[in-house]
Amino acid sequence: MADVSIRPAVPGDAAAIHALIRELAEYERLTQLCTGSTADLAAALFGPQPAAEVLLAEVDGGIAGFALFFHNFSTFLARRGLWLEDLYVRPAFRGHGIGSRLLRAVAAIAVARRCGRFEWSVLDWNAPAIGFYERLGATVMPDWRIVRVTGDALAHLGRPAAD
Repeated sequence: MADVSIRPAVPGDAAAIHALIRELAEYERLTQLCTGSTADLAAALFGPQPAAEVLLAEVDGGIAGFALFFHNFSTFLARRGLWLEDLYVRPAFRGHGIGSRLLRAVAAIAVARRCGRFEWSVLDWNAPAIGFYERLGATVMPDWRIVRVTGDALAHLGRPAAD
């Protein structure tokens, strides 16, 4: 594999990041949930109050993958942590340590920022990813489930309570 570099994303990367997110959605068979636009993503990542950060992996100047992450908070630890929302390496670049380098780079940010933990989720059918994460020392938490409210259910839950 040629020279691999990891760098923070800049506003001019928004379209490339959006394309990577679309590729990830296809891989995860979740394209129907991928409705954000490049403009939405650019505003969220590079607007006045960035919601997340992105590291890009480049090989010979071309983008090979990305990691998108943001801070969360642990009440038990009374410290912030980092949540990895997405990690994706394009198929042609897999098996060359790029995913590991991206994860290690985000972990280094967590350490530098004195985060109490670094977490992410993985689809239960994605055995290659689960094995990869476990080989790096991660623990897949068997007793925890993600809870999500979206769309009409979120609107309903967020309505003011009737007195």
